[in-house]
Amino acid sequence: MDHPRDEVRARLQTDRPHSARVWNYLLGGKDNYPVDSQVGDVILSTFPEFAAVARLQRKFLARAVRFLVEEAGIRQFLDIGTGLPTADNTHELAQRIAPESRIVYVDNDPLVLTHAEALLTSSDEGACAYIDADVRDPDRILAEAAKTLDFDRPVALTMLGIVGQVSDDDRPAELVARLVSALPPGSYLALSDGTNSNAALNTAVETYNAQSANTYHLRSPQEIAAYFTGLDLVEPGVVASAAWRPDATASAEPTAEVAVCGVARKA
Repeated sequence: MDHPRDEVRARLQTDRPHSARVWNYLLGGKDNYPVDSQVGDVILSTFPEFAAVARLQRKFLARAVRFLVEEAGIRQFLDIGTGLPTADNTHELAQRIAPESRIVYVDNDPLVLTHAEALLTSSDEGACAYIDADVRDPDRILAEAAKTLDFDRPVALTMLGIVGQVSDDDRPAELVARLVSALPPGSYLALSDGTNSNAALNTAVETYNAQSANTYHLRSPQEIAAYFTGLDLVEPGVVASAAWRPDATASAEPTAEVAVCGVARKA
């Protein structure tokens, strides 16, 4: 019988870049392999602003969670596409304001799983759990999340950069709709993804897809906005990542507008 650690090593596929590890490299992290940093450098040589885009996505997460906790009163989060832990993860952001917040992380990268179990620890008042699952299996995600979250109370579903990892054949809009359909009224969807509106980014992603174990799919801003169909968008709507309720005191980080985001409420 194979040892569980042997299975994890096999799943790591250290000979091919993985999105969570490449993203970690672009954010200046150390939890990646040479193959990830090599493709990261290729991406940066093609589209130098990519690292800035990665940082903007993290900043959007912080602003969105702060809004959801402080203004919307949300105390439960389902974070799909967690990525490798870094500074200000969802549970840290939420529990800093409301220690009783409960967070479930979902990812299917074994390195993320290993780090999440070690680092994503909850406050005593709240809860923090991790699900090893693929976004293409929403029913399993929902069943496992229900062990930690109360689906009779509002939940914030966060999907940052994860829907782009779903091909058109896997019907991403239907996956988002299935997850949202399970949430009670008063819940929220916070979502962001890369757009296909920049030629240099398109080339960088094509390069990444040719080498990676998982591919990324850029889409138009209109296609991404359609994921919010049937929900009530919070102002300012679906906009470039830097433009969603920017911090008045934060200095602007110049970058091409190649990702859009939004937050919306389920009535």
